[in-house]
Amino acid sequence: MKWRNLIVVLVAIFALVLFLGDSATAKKKPIKFGAILPLADITGDQGAKAMKLAVKEINAKGGLLGRPVELIVVDDEMKPEKGAAAVDKLATVDKVDVFIGGMSSGVHLGQIPVLKKYKKVTVWIGAAYHGCENALKGEDWYFHLHPWDYQQGASYVEGWNAITKKYPKVKIGKQFLAYEEGAFGTGSFKATKIMFKNADVSGESFKSAALGGGDYRSVLRHAKEYNPELFIWAGYEADALPIMEQAKEVNFAPSLFVGAPPGWPRDFGKSPLAEGVVLYGMWAPSLSKKSRVSKHFWNAYVKMFKEEPATYFSPLAYTNVYFVAKGIKRARTLKTKALIRALERTRYVSPLGEVLTIRPSNVIKHQGFTRQKILQWQNGVQQVIWPFKFSTATIKYPFPGWEKR
Repeated sequence: MKWRNLIVVLVAIFALVLFLGDSATAKKKPIKFGAILPLADITGDQGAKAMKLAVKEINAKGGLLGRPVELIVVDDEMKPEKGAAAVDKLATVDKVDVFIGGMSSGVHLGQIPVLKKYKKVTVWIGAAYHGCENALKGEDWYFHLHPWDYQQGASYVEGWNAITKKYPKVKIGKQFLAYEEGAFGTGSFKATKIMFKNADVSGESFKSAALGGGDYRSVLRHAKEYNPELFIWAGYEADALPIMEQAKEVNFAPSLFVGAPPGWPRDFGKSPLAEGVVLYGMWAPSLSKKSRVSKHFWNAYVKMFKEEPATYFSPLAYTNVYFVAKGIKRARTLKTKALIRALERTRYVSPLGEVLTIRPSNVIKHQGFTRQKILQWQNGVQQVIWPFKFSTATIKYPFPGWEKR
């Protein structure tokens, strides 16, 4: 009986120590991550949620350096002036320790002068336009995780060459790129022309629905007249369904219909218009079959938010937080120079299926991922077509005509 009483007392003492330890951690000054994202776009909405998931998991394990992590998210509304003001607010009012987040290249161009003013460690997951990279040359405090446009272009060339070699019936020699008129779209078009230098490449710009546009008929008709083997549109989530509806309206069905937005509408795959659409991305839900980390991310995200992640910016944003957290653990401090050195040596097994490591790019010192994957909507599911080591299905070719739906 005495032993039982002693055990009860010991258990109570142990629980009290844990409680006091957790309370002490909670009372300590938090380490603040300041994120800037377009919350009305699926990339920003689901990216912010994925960051919250990562912070919750980190805090459940004791936080960082014995301190809790606090995430502060500001909406840039996809406007450069809002994005720049968000940097100022996070630095001066919220006094964050690290900047994370980002999506739009146009917004980032407006943020870079302000980021240079504070020179806080910044780990960015968006902004593919190489003009942003050029503006950040020589900045030690800046880390970029998303591939730049020319890196994406190189990966597309590598991927399509591998696909056409494996499946000779697939042809990509004649291409047309419809692109949103901002920095992201124009950068994508220029990179495509450079990378596919042996192909016959033409293109035309449009005003994205995300920025007040939404009529693509003229561009689609010109593309139809050009009769490409591979058609690509580079825009945003808001463009996805209307561009497909208008392609059906003008009866444009090229052999390869490719979409290249950063994020897709949540239920795009449920539409019959989606079948056979090829897309570029860093991740697909089907990767959960190949990657233990991807499976954990998927299950945890669905459990916390009661929705499925539908854009690669969600696992990329999750990676954003964990990469910074691992760097802070390695550095054992938030001092800028020590944290930079630690991040340079940090490796993170990401839910994207790849290990994140930092290497120099053509311009900046700290580049993370360098290529995208080629995916395809098949029966409502994003399947990985290439790289073949990640593939979850073979390509369906050609793109099915509208009368077959």
